[in-house]
Amino acid sequence: MFLHGRGGGPESNLTDEIFEGLRSLGGRAPAILLVNGGESSYYHDRADGPWGTYVMREALPAAVERSGVDRRRVAIGGISMGGFGALDLARLNLGRFCAVGGHSAALWGSGGETPEGAFDDAADFERHDVIGAATSDTLGRQPVWLDVGDEDPFTEANKTLAAALRGSDVRFHEWDGGHEGEYWEAHMGAYLRFYAGALARCRP
Repeated sequence: MFLHGRGGGPESNLTDEIFEGLRSLGGRAPAILLVNGGESSYYHDRADGPWGTYVMREALPAAVERSGVDRRRVAIGGISMGGFGALDLARLNLGRFCAVGGHSAALWGSGGETPEGAFDDAADFERHDVIGAATSDTLGRQPVWLDVGDEDPFTEANKTLAAALRGSDVRFHEWDGGHEGEYWEAHMGAYLRFYAGALARCRP
């Protein structure tokens, strides 16, 4: 399951790089569910809709049924807003996923740093404060991938999360680049190899 960024849609992830990455994996290539997260849902239940519930109880079961994949062997990841959503859903559904990835995940140290529309209010932010809730046990034993560009406004927040998760199976990468499509496209092959490897090793 791969979640798109703010202001985009599922189709924003249908790039040449994702198709090339899947082709290169051959029979190891995972089936990918591209979930619609709206303009700025950040994939959590909130006043304008139960977005997190929709992902877990509607979109995921429907995709499993349609594709015929093993419902116990699922990974979740995403870009920017989708990276936040993937990390938040993984911690709130501990043990559900074989791996989780945040690619330039949109993360903040406090509610006051968040952009308009990301959360309903301070209480909503507190319920979904990925960094504030992070410990070495937050995401369990599943492999975690975090990456961010060295010119990305979320670089320090991603570093803070990686440090808080120390003790978990966390792979953190800081590469050249900013918060932009060119950066994600350059590393899409690495993302897909991570998910394919984690799913192959997963023992539900």
